[in-house]
Amino acid sequence: MNQIERETMDFDVVIVGAGPAGLSAAIRLKQIDPDLNVVVLEKGSEVGAHILSGAVLDPGALTRLMPDWKERGAPIRTEVTSDSFLVLGEAGSVRIPAWPMPRLMSNHGNYIVSLGNVCRWMAEQAEALGVEVFPGMAASALVMDGDRVAGVVAGEMGLSHDGTPGPGYEPGMELRGKYVFIAEGVRGSLAKQLIQNYDLSAGHEPQKFGIGMKEIWEIDPARHKEGTVVHTMGWPLGRNAGGGSFIYHAENNQVYLGFVVHLNYENPYLNPYLEFQRFKHHPAIAELLEGGKRVAYGARAISEGGWQSIPKLTVPGAVLLGCSAGLVNVPRIKGSHNAIQSGMHAAEAAAAAIAAGREGDELVEYEDALRSGPVADDLKRVRNVKPAWSRTGMVGSLMLGGADMWFASIFRRNFLRTWKHGKTDAAATGKAAKFKPIAYPKPDGKLSFDRLTNVAFSFTNHEESQPSHLKLKDPTIPIRVNLPEYAEPAQRYCPAAVYEVVEDASAPEGARFVINFQNCVHCKTCDIKDPSQNIVWTTPQGGDGPNYPNM
Repeated sequence: MNQIERETMDFDVVIVGAGPAGLSAAIRLKQIDPDLNVVVLEKGSEVGAHILSGAVLDPGALTRLMPDWKERGAPIRTEVTSDSFLVLGEAGSVRIPAWPMPRLMSNHGNYIVSLGNVCRWMAEQAEALGVEVFPGMAASALVMDGDRVAGVVAGEMGLSHDGTPGPGYEPGMELRGKYVFIAEGVRGSLAKQLIQNYDLSAGHEPQKFGIGMKEIWEIDPARHKEGTVVHTMGWPLGRNAGGGSFIYHAENNQVYLGFVVHLNYENPYLNPYLEFQRFKHHPAIAELLEGGKRVAYGARAISEGGWQSIPKLTVPGAVLLGCSAGLVNVPRIKGSHNAIQSGMHAAEAAAAAIAAGREGDELVEYEDALRSGPVADDLKRVRNVKPAWSRTGMVGSLMLGGADMWFASIFRRNFLRTWKHGKTDAAATGKAAKFKPIAYPKPDGKLSFDRLTNVAFSFTNHEESQPSHLKLKDPTIPIRVNLPEYAEPAQRYCPAAVYEVVEDASAPEGARFVINFQNCVHCKTCDIKDPSQNIVWTTPQGGDGPNYPNM
Protein backbone atom coordinates (compact mmCIF):
# COMPACT_ATOMS: atom_id res chain seq x y z
CA MET A 1 0.00 0.00 0.00
CA ASN A 2 1.24 3.50 -0.80
CA GLN A 3 2.04 5.82 2.05
CA ILE A 4 -1.26 7.15 3.39
CA GLU A 5 -1.56 10.92 3.64
CA ARG A 6 -3.57 12.09 6.62
CA GLU A 7 -4.69 15.45 7.87
CA THR A 8 -3.12 16.59 11.12
CA MET A 9 -4.70 18.30 14.10
CA ASP A 10 -2.58 19.73 16.91
CA PHE A 11 -3.55 19.82 20.57
CA ASP A 12 -1.87 20.48 23.86
CA VAL A 13 -3.00 17.10 25.22
CA VAL A 14 -4.45 14.12 23.34
CA ILE A 15 -6.31 11.64 25.56
CA VAL A 16 -7.13 8.14 24.30
CA GLY A 17 -10.16 6.72 26.10
CA ALA A 18 -13.28 8.33 27.59
CA GLY A 19 -13.32 6.30 30.78
CA PRO A 20 -12.99 7.75 34.28
CA ALA A 21 -9.21 8.20 33.93
CA GLY A 22 -9.26 10.01 30.59
CA LEU A 23 -12.24 12.19 31.41
CA SER A 24 -10.94 13.20 34.84
CA ALA A 25 -7.64 14.17 33.20
CA ALA A 26 -9.47 16.31 30.63
CA ILE A 27 -11.58 18.03 33.28
CA ARG A 28 -8.60 18.73 35.52
CA LEU A 29 -6.55 20.16 32.65
CA LYS A 30 -9.32 22.65 31.89
CA GLN A 31 -9.78 23.49 35.57
CA ILE A 32 -6.11 24.42 35.76
CA ASP A 33 -5.91 26.31 32.44
CA PRO A 34 -9.09 26.92 30.41
CA ASP A 35 -6.97 27.86 27.40
CA LEU A 36 -5.43 24.41 27.04
CA ASN A 37 -6.52 22.61 23.86
CA VAL A 38 -7.63 19.13 24.94
CA VAL A 39 -9.21 16.28 22.97
CA VAL A 40 -10.59 12.94 24.19
CA LEU A 41 -10.88 10.06 21.70
CA GLU A 42 -13.36 7.25 22.38
CA LYS A 43 -13.56 4.10 20.25
CA GLY A 44 -17.13 3.31 21.33
CA SER A 45 -20.11 4.59 19.37
CA GLU A 46 -20.78 6.93 22.30
CA VAL A 47 -19.14 7.65 25.62
CA GLY A 48 -20.02 4.77 27.92
CA ALA A 49 -20.72 2.26 25.14
CA HIS A 50 -17.61 0.22 26.04
CA ILE A 51 -17.61 0.87 29.79
CA LEU A 52 -18.26 -2.16 31.99
CA SER A 53 -17.71 -2.26 35.72
CA GLY A 54 -19.48 -3.61 38.82
CA ALA A 55 -19.69 -0.96 40.13
CA VAL A 56 -19.51 0.26 43.69
CA LEU A 57 -17.86 3.68 43.50
CA ASP A 58 -15.66 5.14 46.20
CA PRO A 59 -16.41 8.84 45.58
CA GLY A 60 -13.28 10.21 47.28
CA ALA A 61 -11.31 11.00 44.13
CA LEU A 62 -14.36 12.37 42.32
CA THR A 63 -14.99 14.69 45.28
CA ARG A 64 -11.41 15.97 45.00
CA LEU A 65 -11.99 16.58 41.27
CA MET A 66 -15.48 18.08 41.52
CA PRO A 67 -16.58 18.73 45.12
CA ASP A 68 -20.04 19.73 43.91
CA TRP A 69 -20.77 16.58 41.90
CA LYS A 70 -24.11 16.09 43.67
CA GLU A 71 -25.25 19.60 42.80
CA ARG A 72 -24.13 19.02 39.21
CA GLY A 73 -26.56 16.10 38.92
CA ALA A 74 -24.11 13.19 38.82
CA PRO A 75 -25.88 9.84 38.34
CA ILE A 76 -24.54 8.71 41.73
CA ARG A 77 -27.53 8.28 43.99
CA THR A 78 -27.75 4.75 45.39
CA GLU A 79 -25.72 4.77 48.59
CA VAL A 80 -24.71 1.39 49.97
CA THR A 81 -27.00 0.50 52.88
CA SER A 82 -26.02 -3.13 53.49
CA ASP A 83 -22.71 -4.87 52.86
CA SER A 84 -22.18 -8.62 53.30
CA PHE A 85 -19.71 -11.31 52.31
CA LEU A 86 -20.64 -14.97 51.75
CA VAL A 87 -18.69 -18.17 51.16
CA LEU A 88 -20.88 -20.42 49.03
CA GLY A 89 -21.19 -24.17 49.13
CA GLU A 90 -23.20 -26.06 46.54
CA ALA A 91 -26.43 -25.82 48.50
CA GLY A 92 -25.82 -23.23 51.21
CA SER A 93 -23.61 -20.39 52.36
CA VAL A 94 -21.67 -19.08 55.34
CA ARG A 95 -21.70 -15.37 56.09
CA ILE A 96 -18.35 -13.87 57.07
CA PRO A 97 -18.98 -11.14 59.65
CA ALA A 98 -17.76 -7.62 58.96
CA TRP A 99 -15.82 -7.12 62.19
CA PRO A 100 -12.70 -9.14 61.18
CA MET A 101 -12.40 -7.09 57.99
CA PRO A 102 -10.07 -4.07 57.85
CA ARG A 103 -11.92 -0.76 57.61
CA LEU A 104 -10.72 -0.30 54.03
CA MET A 105 -13.01 -3.19 53.00
CA SER A 106 -16.15 -1.42 54.20
CA ASN A 107 -18.48 0.06 51.59
CA HIS A 108 -19.93 2.62 53.99
CA GLY A 109 -20.19 5.92 52.10
CA ASN A 110 -19.84 4.28 48.68
CA TYR A 111 -22.42 4.19 45.88
CA ILE A 112 -23.81 1.59 43.50
CA VAL A 113 -23.53 3.12 40.03
CA SER A 114 -23.60 2.45 36.34
CA LEU A 115 -20.05 3.49 35.50
CA GLY A 116 -21.09 3.95 31.87
CA ASN A 117 -23.65 6.55 32.93
CA VAL A 118 -21.13 8.21 35.24
CA CYS A 119 -18.74 8.52 32.28
CA ARG A 120 -21.50 9.96 30.09
CA TRP A 121 -22.07 12.60 32.74
CA MET A 122 -18.33 13.27 33.12
CA ALA A 123 -18.08 13.77 29.34
CA GLU A 124 -20.81 16.43 29.59
CA GLN A 125 -18.83 18.19 32.32
CA ALA A 126 -15.68 18.04 30.19
CA GLU A 127 -17.42 19.42 27.11
CA ALA A 128 -18.92 22.26 29.16
CA LEU A 129 -15.33 23.25 30.01
CA GLY A 130 -14.35 23.26 26.32
CA VAL A 131 -12.87 19.74 25.95
CA GLU A 132 -13.43 18.20 22.53
CA VAL A 133 -14.82 14.67 22.94
CA PHE A 134 -14.84 12.51 19.78
CA PRO A 135 -16.73 9.19 20.09
CA GLY A 136 -16.47 6.60 17.34
CA MET A 137 -12.79 7.50 16.90
CA ALA A 138 -10.65 4.44 17.48
CA ALA A 139 -6.98 5.27 18.04
CA SER A 140 -5.33 2.55 16.00
CA ALA A 141 -1.65 3.56 15.91
CA LEU A 142 0.94 5.70 17.63
CA VAL A 143 2.53 8.64 15.83
CA MET A 144 6.23 8.68 16.62
CA ASP A 145 8.75 11.47 16.31
CA GLY A 146 12.01 9.62 16.89
CA ASP A 147 11.78 8.13 20.38
CA ARG A 148 8.93 10.43 21.35
CA VAL A 149 5.21 9.64 21.16
CA ALA A 150 3.89 12.65 19.27
CA GLY A 151 0.26 11.62 18.78
CA VAL A 152 -2.07 8.91 17.52
CA VAL A 153 -3.83 7.91 14.33
CA ALA A 154 -7.59 7.82 14.82
CA GLY A 155 -10.71 7.46 12.71
CA GLU A 156 -9.45 5.13 9.99
CA MET A 157 -12.53 3.49 8.45
CA GLY A 158 -13.52 1.37 5.47
CA LEU A 159 -10.69 -1.15 5.15
CA SER A 160 -11.55 -4.30 3.22
CA HIS A 161 -11.07 -7.89 4.46
CA ASP A 162 -7.53 -7.97 3.11
CA GLY A 163 -6.57 -4.72 4.82
CA THR A 164 -6.59 -2.59 1.69
CA PRO A 165 -8.76 0.54 1.38
CA GLY A 166 -12.34 -0.25 0.36
CA PRO A 167 -14.72 1.93 -1.68
CA GLY A 168 -15.67 4.11 1.30
CA TYR A 169 -12.20 4.27 2.82
CA GLU A 170 -11.40 7.14 5.19
CA PRO A 171 -7.73 7.40 6.20
CA GLY A 172 -8.39 8.99 9.57
CA MET A 173 -6.32 11.76 11.08
CA GLU A 174 -3.12 12.27 12.99
CA LEU A 175 -3.97 13.94 16.26
CA ARG A 176 -0.74 15.31 17.68
CA GLY A 177 -0.17 16.57 21.18
CA LYS A 178 2.50 18.02 23.37
CA TYR A 179 1.59 15.07 25.59
CA VAL A 180 -0.48 11.94 24.94
CA PHE A 181 -2.43 10.24 27.72
CA ILE A 182 -3.20 6.55 27.15
CA ALA A 183 -6.35 5.68 29.10
CA GLU A 184 -7.71 2.78 27.05
CA GLY A 185 -8.58 0.50 29.96
CA VAL A 186 -7.29 -3.00 30.58
CA ARG A 187 -4.86 -4.43 28.00
CA GLY A 188 -5.38 -1.62 25.52
CA SER A 189 -3.58 -2.09 22.22
CA LEU A 190 -1.58 1.16 22.36
CA ALA A 191 -0.69 0.67 26.03
CA LYS A 192 0.50 -2.84 25.23
CA GLN A 193 2.75 -1.45 22.48
CA LEU A 194 4.25 1.15 24.80
CA ILE A 195 4.88 -1.41 27.55
CA GLN A 196 6.60 -3.74 25.09
CA ASN A 197 8.48 -1.17 23.02
CA TYR A 198 9.87 0.71 26.02
CA ASP A 199 10.20 -2.37 28.29
CA LEU A 200 8.12 -0.63 30.93
CA SER A 201 7.53 -3.83 32.94
CA ALA A 202 11.24 -4.38 33.55
CA GLY A 203 11.81 -4.66 37.29
CA HIS A 204 8.10 -5.13 37.99
CA GLU A 205 5.95 -8.22 38.40
CA PRO A 206 3.92 -9.39 35.39
CA GLN A 207 0.40 -8.02 35.28
CA LYS A 208 -2.30 -10.46 36.41
CA PHE A 209 -5.88 -10.47 35.19
CA GLY A 210 -9.37 -11.73 35.79
CA ILE A 211 -12.33 -12.02 33.45
CA GLY A 212 -15.39 -10.23 34.75
CA MET A 213 -18.82 -11.07 33.33
CA LYS A 214 -21.91 -9.05 34.20
CA GLU A 215 -25.64 -9.28 33.66
CA ILE A 216 -28.23 -6.69 34.59
CA TRP A 217 -31.48 -8.18 35.86
CA GLU A 218 -34.84 -6.60 36.52
CA ILE A 219 -36.21 -8.54 39.48
CA ASP A 220 -39.39 -8.86 41.48
CA PRO A 221 -39.76 -5.64 43.55
CA ALA A 222 -40.52 -7.80 46.59
CA ARG A 223 -36.99 -9.23 46.38
CA HIS A 224 -35.24 -5.97 45.58
CA LYS A 225 -33.41 -4.11 48.35
CA GLU A 226 -31.91 -0.93 46.93
CA GLY A 227 -28.40 -0.24 48.26
CA THR A 228 -27.64 -3.87 49.15
CA VAL A 229 -24.15 -5.14 48.29
CA VAL A 230 -23.24 -8.84 48.45
CA HIS A 231 -19.93 -10.45 47.49
CA THR A 232 -19.35 -14.20 47.36
CA MET A 233 -16.47 -16.66 47.06
CA GLY A 234 -16.37 -20.45 46.77
CA TRP A 235 -18.88 -22.47 44.75
CA PRO A 236 -18.94 -23.19 41.86
CA LEU A 237 -15.23 -22.51 41.27
CA GLY A 238 -13.86 -24.47 44.22
CA ARG A 239 -10.23 -25.40 43.62
CA ASN A 240 -10.48 -25.03 39.86
CA ALA A 241 -9.91 -21.28 39.91
CA GLY A 242 -9.91 -18.21 42.08
CA GLY A 243 -12.69 -15.71 41.83
CA GLY A 244 -16.10 -14.77 43.14
CA SER A 245 -19.24 -12.80 42.49
CA PHE A 246 -20.92 -9.48 43.17
CA ILE A 247 -24.62 -8.74 43.59
CA TYR A 248 -25.50 -5.04 43.70
CA HIS A 249 -29.09 -3.84 44.15
CA ALA A 250 -29.25 -0.68 42.03
CA GLU A 251 -32.15 1.66 41.23
CA ASN A 252 -35.41 0.73 39.50
CA ASN A 253 -35.58 -2.87 40.76
CA GLN A 254 -32.36 -3.70 38.91
CA VAL A 255 -29.63 -5.98 40.17
CA TYR A 256 -26.08 -5.88 38.81
CA LEU A 257 -24.97 -9.51 38.87
CA GLY A 258 -21.33 -10.24 38.15
CA PHE A 259 -18.86 -13.08 38.26
CA VAL A 260 -15.06 -12.84 38.19
CA VAL A 261 -12.65 -15.68 37.39
CA HIS A 262 -8.92 -15.15 37.95
CA LEU A 263 -7.17 -15.97 34.68
CA ASN A 264 -4.25 -17.81 36.29
CA TYR A 265 -6.29 -21.03 36.37
CA GLU A 266 -4.55 -24.20 35.17
CA ASN A 267 -7.30 -26.43 33.81
CA PRO A 268 -7.70 -25.59 30.10
CA TYR A 269 -11.14 -27.20 30.14
CA LEU A 270 -12.48 -24.59 32.54
CA ASN A 271 -15.12 -22.35 30.98
CA PRO A 272 -15.47 -19.07 32.93
CA TYR A 273 -18.73 -18.16 31.21
CA LEU A 274 -20.39 -21.47 32.09
CA GLU A 275 -19.13 -21.18 35.67
CA PHE A 276 -21.01 -17.87 35.80
CA GLN A 277 -24.15 -19.45 34.40
CA ARG A 278 -23.93 -22.34 36.86
CA PHE A 279 -23.48 -19.90 39.74
CA LYS A 280 -26.94 -18.46 39.10
CA HIS A 281 -28.47 -21.83 39.96
CA HIS A 282 -27.24 -21.67 43.55
CA PRO A 283 -30.40 -21.66 45.71
CA ALA A 284 -29.70 -18.19 47.14
CA ILE A 285 -29.13 -16.64 43.69
CA ALA A 286 -31.92 -18.51 41.93
CA GLU A 287 -34.40 -17.35 44.56
CA LEU A 288 -33.35 -13.72 44.04
CA LEU A 289 -33.71 -13.92 40.25
CA GLU A 290 -36.93 -15.97 40.14
CA GLY A 291 -39.54 -14.18 38.06
CA GLY A 292 -37.03 -11.60 36.84
CA LYS A 293 -35.47 -11.03 33.43
CA ARG A 294 -31.96 -10.38 32.21
CA VAL A 295 -31.78 -7.13 30.24
CA ALA A 296 -28.05 -6.72 29.49
CA TYR A 297 -24.82 -8.72 29.36
CA GLY A 298 -21.16 -7.91 28.93
CA ALA A 299 -17.64 -8.97 29.82
CA ARG A 300 -14.33 -7.27 30.47
CA ALA A 301 -10.88 -8.23 31.67
CA ILE A 302 -9.79 -6.81 35.04
CA SER A 303 -6.22 -5.95 36.00
CA GLU A 304 -5.40 -7.78 39.24
CA GLY A 305 -1.65 -7.48 39.70
CA GLY A 306 -1.87 -4.47 41.98
CA TRP A 307 1.03 -2.46 43.34
CA GLN A 308 3.88 -4.76 42.33
CA SER A 309 2.63 -5.06 38.73
CA ILE A 310 2.31 -1.36 37.92
CA PRO A 311 4.80 -0.77 35.08
CA LYS A 312 6.86 2.34 34.55
CA LEU A 313 4.21 4.86 33.59
CA THR A 314 6.03 7.40 31.45
CA VAL A 315 7.75 7.47 28.09
CA PRO A 316 8.82 10.54 26.12
CA GLY A 317 5.59 12.30 25.25
CA ALA A 318 3.11 9.85 26.79
CA VAL A 319 1.82 8.39 30.06
CA LEU A 320 -0.37 5.45 31.10
CA LEU A 321 -3.49 6.14 33.18
CA GLY A 322 -6.12 4.11 35.03
CA CYS A 323 -6.56 0.48 34.07
CA SER A 324 -3.95 0.88 31.33
CA ALA A 325 -1.58 1.22 34.28
CA GLY A 326 -3.28 -1.53 36.33
CA LEU A 327 -4.64 0.42 39.30
CA VAL A 328 -7.46 -1.89 40.47
CA ASN A 329 -7.68 -2.68 44.19
CA VAL A 330 -8.53 -6.39 43.94
CA PRO A 331 -9.93 -7.15 47.43
CA ARG A 332 -12.04 -3.97 47.32
CA ILE A 333 -13.09 -4.79 43.73
CA LYS A 334 -12.65 -1.14 42.83
CA GLY A 335 -10.52 0.79 40.39
CA SER A 336 -12.51 3.83 39.28
CA HIS A 337 -11.37 5.98 42.22
CA ASN A 338 -7.72 5.28 41.40
CA ALA A 339 -8.37 5.87 37.70
CA ILE A 340 -9.82 9.31 38.47
CA GLN A 341 -6.92 10.11 40.77
CA SER A 342 -4.38 9.07 38.13
CA GLY A 343 -6.06 11.36 35.60
CA MET A 344 -5.80 14.27 38.01
CA HIS A 345 -2.11 13.60 38.69
CA ALA A 346 -1.34 13.38 34.96
CA ALA A 347 -3.25 16.57 34.21
CA GLU A 348 -1.46 18.52 36.92
CA ALA A 349 1.95 17.31 35.69
CA ALA A 350 1.18 18.09 32.04
CA ALA A 351 -0.33 21.51 32.76
CA ALA A 352 2.73 22.52 34.78
CA ALA A 353 5.07 21.24 32.07
CA ILE A 354 3.25 23.09 29.29
CA ALA A 355 3.19 26.28 31.38
CA ALA A 356 6.97 25.91 31.72
CA GLY A 357 7.38 25.62 27.95
CA ARG A 358 8.04 21.88 27.91
CA GLU A 359 6.60 19.27 25.56
CA GLY A 360 7.34 15.71 24.50
CA ASP A 361 9.50 14.84 27.48
CA GLU A 362 8.78 12.37 30.27
CA LEU A 363 6.27 13.55 32.84
CA VAL A 364 8.19 12.04 35.74
CA GLU A 365 6.23 14.30 38.11
CA TYR A 366 3.12 12.29 37.27
CA GLU A 367 4.66 8.97 38.22
CA ASP A 368 6.19 10.44 41.36
CA ALA A 369 2.78 11.75 42.44
CA LEU A 370 1.01 8.48 41.72
CA ARG A 371 3.59 6.36 43.56
CA SER A 372 3.53 8.57 46.65
CA GLY A 373 -0.10 9.72 46.91
CA PRO A 374 -3.60 8.29 47.45
CA VAL A 375 -3.23 5.57 44.79
CA ALA A 376 -0.10 4.23 46.43
CA ASP A 377 -1.75 4.33 49.84
CA ASP A 378 -4.74 2.40 48.48
CA LEU A 379 -2.77 -0.30 46.67
CA LYS A 380 0.19 -0.90 48.96
CA ARG A 381 -2.02 -2.06 51.82
CA VAL A 382 -3.59 -4.84 49.72
CA ARG A 383 -0.56 -5.82 47.67
CA ASN A 384 -0.29 -9.38 49.00
CA VAL A 385 -3.93 -10.51 48.76
CA LYS A 386 -3.76 -11.65 45.14
CA PRO A 387 -0.41 -13.52 45.34
CA ALA A 388 -1.52 -15.08 48.64
CA TRP A 389 -4.61 -16.45 46.90
CA SER A 390 -2.48 -17.82 44.05
CA ARG A 391 -0.11 -19.57 46.48
CA THR A 392 -2.39 -20.68 49.29
CA GLY A 393 -5.92 -20.69 47.88
CA MET A 394 -9.07 -18.96 49.06
CA VAL A 395 -8.83 -19.79 52.78
CA GLY A 396 -5.14 -18.94 52.96
CA SER A 397 -5.78 -15.66 51.19
CA LEU A 398 -8.56 -14.73 53.61
CA MET A 399 -6.33 -15.42 56.60
CA LEU A 400 -2.89 -14.33 55.40
CA GLY A 401 -4.06 -11.55 53.10
CA GLY A 402 -6.51 -10.29 55.71
CA ALA A 403 -3.87 -10.22 58.42
CA ASP A 404 -1.46 -8.41 56.11
CA MET A 405 -4.12 -5.79 55.28
CA TRP A 406 -4.81 -5.25 58.98
CA PHE A 407 -1.10 -4.87 59.74
CA ALA A 408 -0.63 -2.43 56.86
CA SER A 409 -3.68 -0.41 57.90
CA ILE A 410 -2.28 0.03 61.41
CA PHE A 411 1.49 0.24 60.86
CA ARG A 412 1.59 1.57 57.25
CA ARG A 413 3.73 -1.35 56.08
CA ASN A 414 3.09 -4.98 55.13
CA PHE A 415 4.47 -7.71 57.39
CA LEU A 416 4.53 -10.01 54.32
CA ARG A 417 6.56 -7.30 52.55
CA THR A 418 5.87 -7.76 48.82
CA TRP A 419 5.02 -11.20 47.48
CA LYS A 420 5.67 -11.96 43.83
CA HIS A 421 3.13 -13.18 41.30
CA GLY A 422 5.42 -15.42 39.27
CA LYS A 423 4.00 -16.69 36.00
CA THR A 424 1.86 -14.78 33.57
CA ASP A 425 -1.73 -15.99 33.26
CA ALA A 426 -0.93 -17.47 29.85
CA ALA A 427 2.01 -19.45 31.25
CA ALA A 428 -0.16 -20.73 34.11
CA THR A 429 -2.31 -22.72 31.68
CA GLY A 430 -1.72 -26.45 32.11
CA LYS A 431 -1.54 -29.17 29.47
CA ALA A 432 -4.85 -30.86 28.67
CA ALA A 433 -3.41 -34.33 29.36
CA LYS A 434 -3.25 -33.49 33.09
CA PHE A 435 -6.98 -32.70 33.32
CA LYS A 436 -10.38 -34.09 32.50
CA PRO A 437 -13.06 -32.17 30.62
CA ILE A 438 -15.63 -30.47 32.85
CA ALA A 439 -19.27 -31.46 32.32
CA TYR A 440 -21.32 -28.28 32.55
CA PRO A 441 -25.11 -28.30 32.81
CA LYS A 442 -26.96 -27.07 29.76
CA PRO A 443 -28.30 -23.52 30.19
CA ASP A 444 -32.03 -23.56 30.90
CA GLY A 445 -32.93 -20.33 29.08
CA LYS A 446 -34.49 -18.87 32.24
CA LEU A 447 -31.64 -18.34 34.72
CA SER A 448 -28.75 -19.41 32.50
CA PHE A 449 -28.13 -18.76 28.82
CA ASP A 450 -25.84 -19.87 26.03
CA ARG A 451 -23.14 -17.44 24.98
CA LEU A 452 -24.59 -16.39 21.64
CA THR A 453 -27.97 -15.62 23.20
CA ASN A 454 -26.31 -13.49 25.87
CA VAL A 455 -24.02 -11.70 23.40
CA ALA A 456 -27.15 -10.34 21.75
CA PHE A 457 -27.80 -8.52 25.04
CA SER A 458 -24.45 -6.73 24.74
CA PHE A 459 -25.78 -5.08 21.56
CA THR A 460 -22.47 -5.79 19.83
CA ASN A 461 -21.99 -4.85 16.21
CA HIS A 462 -18.98 -4.98 13.88
CA GLU A 463 -18.87 -4.06 10.22
CA GLU A 464 -18.15 -7.51 8.75
CA SER A 465 -16.38 -6.27 5.60
CA GLN A 466 -13.41 -4.96 7.61
CA PRO A 467 -10.37 -7.09 8.50
CA SER A 468 -10.66 -9.10 11.69
CA HIS A 469 -9.27 -7.07 14.60
CA LEU A 470 -8.21 -10.36 16.25
CA LYS A 471 -4.86 -11.20 14.69
CA LEU A 472 -2.92 -14.47 14.78
CA LYS A 473 0.87 -14.19 14.79
CA ASP A 474 1.00 -17.70 13.31
CA PRO A 475 -2.30 -19.01 11.84
CA THR A 476 -1.16 -22.63 12.26
CA ILE A 477 -0.67 -22.53 16.04
CA PRO A 478 -4.32 -22.96 17.17
CA ILE A 479 -4.69 -26.36 15.44
CA ARG A 480 -1.05 -27.46 15.31
CA VAL A 481 -0.09 -26.56 18.92
CA ASN A 482 -2.98 -25.37 21.09
CA LEU A 483 -5.45 -28.09 20.11
CA PRO A 484 -3.27 -31.15 20.88
CA GLU A 485 -1.52 -29.63 23.88
CA TYR A 486 -4.23 -27.50 25.53
CA ALA A 487 -7.49 -28.68 23.86
CA GLU A 488 -7.53 -25.16 22.34
CA PRO A 489 -8.87 -23.25 25.36
CA ALA A 490 -9.94 -20.24 23.25
CA GLN A 491 -13.14 -22.19 22.63
CA ARG A 492 -13.90 -21.89 26.34
CA TYR A 493 -12.20 -18.83 27.86
CA CYS A 494 -13.85 -16.40 25.42
CA PRO A 495 -17.14 -15.17 26.96
CA ALA A 496 -18.58 -14.26 23.55
CA ALA A 497 -18.13 -17.47 21.46
CA VAL A 498 -15.66 -15.77 19.14
CA TYR A 499 -13.42 -18.82 18.66
CA GLU A 500 -14.39 -22.24 17.29
CA VAL A 501 -12.57 -25.40 16.27
CA VAL A 502 -14.47 -26.88 13.32
CA GLU A 503 -13.83 -30.36 12.00
CA ASP A 504 -12.81 -30.22 8.35
CA ALA A 505 -11.47 -33.28 6.56
CA SER A 506 -10.00 -31.07 3.83
CA ALA A 507 -7.86 -29.10 6.30
CA PRO A 508 -4.24 -30.24 6.86
CA GLU A 509 -4.85 -31.13 10.53
CA GLY A 510 -8.45 -32.25 10.03
CA ALA A 511 -9.83 -29.12 11.67
CA ARG A 512 -10.02 -25.35 11.19
CA PHE A 513 -9.78 -22.51 13.69
CA VAL A 514 -12.62 -20.05 13.09
CA ILE A 515 -12.65 -16.48 14.42
CA ASN A 516 -16.13 -14.95 14.63
CA PHE A 517 -14.80 -11.46 15.28
CA GLN A 518 -18.24 -9.91 14.90
CA ASN A 519 -19.16 -11.39 18.34
CA CYS A 520 -16.25 -9.77 20.17
CA VAL A 521 -17.18 -7.70 23.25
CA HIS A 522 -13.62 -6.33 23.56
CA CYS A 523 -12.87 -8.09 26.85
CA LYS A 524 -9.23 -8.85 25.81
CA THR A 525 -9.22 -12.29 27.50
CA CYS A 526 -7.84 -13.96 24.38
CA ASP A 527 -4.88 -11.58 24.24
CA ILE A 528 -4.18 -12.39 27.90
CA LYS A 529 -4.89 -16.13 28.31
CA ASP A 530 -3.84 -17.74 25.02
CA PRO A 531 -1.09 -20.13 26.20
CA SER A 532 0.94 -19.56 23.03
CA GLN A 533 0.44 -15.79 23.17
CA ASN A 534 -0.51 -16.02 19.52
CA ILE A 535 -3.68 -13.90 19.55
CA VAL A 536 -3.27 -10.13 19.36
CA TRP A 537 -6.27 -7.91 20.06
CA THR A 538 -6.28 -4.72 17.99
CA THR A 539 -8.95 -2.06 17.78
CA PRO A 540 -11.59 -2.42 15.05
CA GLN A 541 -12.89 0.64 13.27
CA GLY A 542 -14.41 3.29 15.48
CA GLY A 543 -17.90 2.77 16.85
CA ASP A 544 -17.77 -1.01 16.50
CA GLY A 545 -18.09 -3.42 19.40
CA PRO A 546 -20.55 -3.56 22.27
CA ASN A 547 -23.10 -0.83 22.89
CA TYR A 548 -23.69 -1.16 26.60
CA PRO A 549 -26.72 0.87 27.70
CA ASN A 550 -25.92 1.38 31.40
CA MET A 551 -23.16 -1.01 32.45
